[in-house]
Amino acid sequence: MADSNTSLSPALRRALDLLIDPPAEPDARNGYLDLLGTGPEAAAAPKNTGLIQAVWASRIGSMLYDNAQAVARRLLTAWQHPVEWLNIPPGGTALDVGSGPGNVTASLARAAGPGGLALGIDVSEPMLTRAVRAEYGPQVGFLRADAQRLPLRDDTVDALVSMAVLQLIPDPAAALAEMGRVLRPGGRLAVMVPTAGRAGRLLRMLPNAGAHGFDDDELGDILEDRGFVSVRTKNLGTIQWVRAKLG
Repeated sequence: MADSNTSLSPALRRALDLLIDPPAEPDARNGYLDLLGTGPEAAAAPKNTGLIQAVWASRIGSMLYDNAQAVARRLLTAWQHPVEWLNIPPGGTALDVGSGPGNVTASLARAAGPGGLALGIDVSEPMLTRAVRAEYGPQVGFLRADAQRLPLRDDTVDALVSMAVLQLIPDPAAALAEMGRVLRPGGRLAVMVPTAGRAGRLLRMLPNAGAHGFDDDELGDILEDRGFVSVRTKNLGTIQWVRAKLG
């Protein structure tokens, strides 16, 4: 395994130590650690096959993400930036679930300071390629993995953020449960999703378009059921921020 690790970045070498089942021959040929590949693990992962999800995972979708990020950055000014609230300890480990082009992942690394580690997880190869190109660094690493089956061991992460991703995941509750599993006790989480408000339940009855419609209380209720405390929800138009701490 030592020989296989020589081509890995410092961040990815550290990431291997956090994995439940580190690969004997890590695949990082594209700059990110690919834990899905094209084998049974990738085939077994539940997939959202709707139109929106298909576009989002494509090269066109990775470019459209820039527009979504511009909107998100404007919305951040209306409430405290998640990195400021996450209170990442010096030298801590942070996780960005659905990291897209990696800009939020890089901000987590800066907040963790020297000796810290920020890992971004995504399933989209075009997104991960962009992230590696733009945000590669000794404290920033990217992994191709399924948010519903996070590859990290229990209690390995000090803080976690997920922005505009849960609505694209087939089972958002499963992804939230996984986030709670990898967070250390007292770890903080910040999630941002589009919300449909009271219409969320009605939208979920429509044929699958590839996006989940959240109602106002859904995320907060799921988090409280999974042991999170200090759950705070704020709606900004059609965007909802949820913050919580693992009890």
